[in-house]
Amino acid sequence: MRYHRDTVETTAILRAIRRRAHLPLRVLAARAGTSHSTLAAYERGRKVPGVDTLDRIVRAAGFELEIELIPSVAEPDRTARGEELFTVLDLASRFPAHHARTLEFPPFPPR
Repeated sequence: MRYHRDTVETTAILRAIRRRAHLPLRVLAARAGTSHSTLAAYERGRKVPGVDTLDRIVRAAGFELEIELIPSVAEPDRTARGEELFTVLDLASRFPAHHARTLEFPPFPPR
């Protein structure tokens, strides 16, 4: 499973691994060395396990917890975007604001 920092929910992870392992709450709790009430609190979001605890529970269910470090997305260069906007607005101001009432170009030739 892959989770982003803004969307990670330990509740969803714990429920998913327990469901995938086909383990009752009490059995997984015993294998992980915690009480069933604590595991239930983790699954309901009443408590938040630390990474080491989450890893222990995940391993007890027969899975591996993998954490991947990826570079964060850099902030956009707002100066460059501002200069681009200025150029576009300057170019737009050079176009006539009012259109001529008559077409000054020859019409298309007949086919």
